[in-house]
Amino acid sequence: MNLLVIGATGGTGRAIVEQALSQGHNVTAFVRNPAKMRIKQDRLTVVQGNVLNYESVAAAAQGKDAVLSALGHKRWFIKTSILSEGTKNIITAMQKHGVRRLVCETSLGVGDSRGKLGLYYTLFVIPFIVYFYFRDKEQQERYIRESALDWIIVRPGQLTNGRKRVTYRHGPEVGSRLLTVRISRGDVADFMLRQVRDNSYLRKTPAVAY
Repeated sequence: MNLLVIGATGGTGRAIVEQALSQGHNVTAFVRNPAKMRIKQDRLTVVQGNVLNYESVAAAAQGKDAVLSALGHKRWFIKTSILSEGTKNIITAMQKHGVRRLVCETSLGVGDSRGKLGLYYTLFVIPFIVYFYFRDKEQQERYIRESALDWIIVRPGQLTNGRKRVTYRHGPEVGSRLLTVRISRGDVADFMLRQVRDNSYLRKTPAVAY
């Protein structure tokens, strides 16, 4: 398949690119800084762009079978709409070029999973450190749910750099109101790539964690 990976130089994004290539997919990595993409492969095309620039997103989306978004940033303490506005551009570009499948990473603690990332995140991290980031994720999910795309929103627990286990829990029941649930970026990438062809969670918001 021809896959477009948004946020390809982030932790989850790099894992998606590596695993997609190992599975035989043709991958287009959409990045702001191509120098950060260290992976070299014949089936990898690196495209420089900015999700806030619709034209660059639209050009990258043309001819793709699916889009996987691991979009993120570290502007946690200021009000921002990078995730939501960037995702709106992704949706519009996909609709223009007839690309149906969108698999997007957000987070446990968003939407109807609020409170399920554990007490530490619910009572401290989300309200005091990533409040604006999570508000942007809420709007990001809203744009996706309102679209006519074949979407899957993936909500991981706290992300780690641990090894890929390929054994994890997934579904709407995953999460904890008491303890912080975790999952490696490699396993999030594994789950997201499975959603490219699997319709089990079509237009749903599965959580994923150990």
